[in-house]
Parts: sequence; C-alpha cells; structure tokens
Amino acid sequence: MFLLSNIETTFSTWSIAFLAAIILGISKSGIKGISVVIVALMAIAFGAKQSTGLLTPLLVVGDAFAVIYYKRHTQWKYIVRFLPWMILGILVGVFIGQNIPEKTFKFIMVFVILGSVIMMYWWDKKKSKKVPTHWAFAGLIGTIAGVTTMIGNLAGAFSNIFFLAMRLPKNQFIGTAATLFLITNIFKLPFHYFVWKTINMETLVINLKLLPGLILGLFAGIYLVKLIKDDFYRKMILILTALGAILILFR
Repeated sequence: MFLLSNIETTFSTWSIAFLAAIILGISKSGIKGISVVIVALMAIAFGAKQSTGLLTPLLVVGDAFAVIYYKRHTQWKYIVRFLPWMILGILVGVFIGQNIPEKTFKFIMVFVILGSVIMMYWWDKKKSKKVPTHWAFAGLIGTIAGVTTMIGNLAGAFSNIFFLAMRLPKNQFIGTAATLFLITNIFKLPFHYFVWKTINMETLVINLKLLPGLILGLFAGIYLVKLIKDDFYRKMILILTALGAILILFR
C-alpha cells in the first residue's frame, strides 16, 4: 500500500508535484498533448506506480471542470464509438499492469505514438476530408488508450490521434475529450483503490495540497486556448504529442 509517510516530502518533491498540477490544469483546459509531461513529473516526485493512482483523482477534478466549461461542444457520437473499446483496454490494463516489463512497454508505446503522429501529419498534408469510419480504427486506438490510461495515465496521445482523425474543431475536440476522460477516469478509481491499492486517505491528502495548482492551471489554460487558432491547434497537438512520446523514454 502507498503511504504518505513513505514519501520523502522535500521542497523539491512538492515543487515538482505542484508544477505537474499546474500543467495538468492547463492540459484539462484544452492544451492537449502535454499529459506525458505531467505523468513524468509525478513519477519523479512520487514514483511511477504510486503516481498513477495518486494522479487519478486530480484528473477527475480537472475533467469535471472541463466538462462544465465545454459541455455544449461535446460530440457524443464519437464518444459512443470510442468509449467501449477504451473500457475494454482499461480492464486489460488492470490485469497486465503489474506484470508487463516497463522498459518493453515504454518502447512499444513510443513506437505506436510516433507512428500515429506521422500518419496524422501525412493525412493533414493531403488535406483529405475523408475520416476513418471502419470500427477497427476506433477499436485499435481505443483499446490501446484504455490500457495506457490504466497503466500510466498516458491515453492522451492516442485519444488525440482519434479526435484529430475525426477532424473535430478545437472546442468540439476539447469538450468531447473532456467528457470521455471524465467517464474513464471515474471508472478507473475502484481499480486503483481495491485492486492496485494506489489510492487511499493518505494519497487524497496529497491531492488536496496540490488542488490549488490544478485550479491555477485550469484558468491559465482557458486564457491560452482562446489565443490559439484551429489550424495551429492541430499542429501544436501533433508536435506536443510527438515530444511527449520521446519524453517517455527518459521517465
């Protein structure tokens, strides 16, 4: 079990964690593609496995805020296509998360993310308006997203690929992703509490201490999103997702 007393609560530890909370807020406000940075910082502060559970309640708070702010832009038809596969992936992740070698998982994940980014860049250059409609596209990306969100809170890159492929405008992208992740992160909570035991009263105390940073990031993110045009937003997500994939190698 993960205990607060086991953490070396140095100033640098809390500084790193508070920075991660601010970036999390910015991410949930709509600046997608930086979730890997958050995961990496939390892993540095609290350890890789422990940080997955500790981070999940903060994700739920951020998702709830984003849903309230962007709910009118949510496109449920895409959630209906993606969510069942993501739930399946989460269930798979629950059972394989403790056994798969971390080094192997990291390299597979980086390969898939970078491959997907290259594919999306190629599609953008073609300026094609045709989007993938075959169930296998949502099935593959959704299942991988579910596994990675359970194991490392790293589904953002894969959901980005799906929603970019659907060519959603900026606000629809943000609102739809927020609703999807609110549902899936709530679904993950019992598994972190009862199965992996990475959430308990001690970790919730840490969450409360980091909440101001999350709120600060949420409002900063809203301001930043308003400054970003749709065209640049798509390019920014591709670049940040690719950089995030590379950062995984150094976790």
